Amino acid sequence: MSETQPEAVTLVVRHQVRPNHVPGYETWLRRIIATANQCPGHLGVDVMRSWRPDVAQFTCVLRFTSLEQLQNWIRSEQRRQLVAEVVPLLCDGDQLEIAQGKDFWFVPETVQAPPPRWKQSCITFLVILPLSLLMPLLWQPLFQLVPWLGGYLLSNALITLSIVLLVVYLLMPMATRAFGVWLRSHDHERNDPESGYSR
Repeated sequence: MSETQPEAVTLVVRHQVRPNHVPGYETWLRRIIATANQCPGHLGVDVMRSWRPDVAQFTCVLRFTSLEQLQNWIRSEQRRQLVAEVVPLLCDGDQLEIAQGKDFWFVPETVQAPPPRWKQSCITFLVILPLSLLMPLLWQPLFQLVPWLGGYLLSNALITLSIVLLVVYLLMPMATRAFGVWLRSHDHERNDPESGYSR
């Protein structure tokens, strides 16, 4: 004997996050996902990220067994408080869309995957190689002036720290902008199983 089961209901939440607030948003996102997981009727959540020069977009797809249970989550005090916390990090507020059935069972076409890993590796190599050659030379005069700084462990720690700070805060953002078109030209690779995206 079989009974007709109601189709799942989907909540799509889109947040545009200011780039300098992405780490804080990621922390908040983990909290709200954990809270949603405890709600009756919750079937799971998928998070998709896309990046532009001035904004990071997060698309969260939550599934519930019924419209009533989904609305209970939307109206819940826990969600209201969490959304109030995150609004200052967003460019365009809390954007919600409800879809019946499996309209968002797969990734929406409009969401862009991050650049493939081989492209990210190429840019990282191009940024780090010159620094790995240049930084020891730049530090050498100080190591000669202050011999105890030139020890194996301390000198390598200082050189590595310099490279990491320059890469993360200065050179990698510049390289990402400079190679932006090339990094984004990977639509034909979106069927790559490692990317986590499929059409």
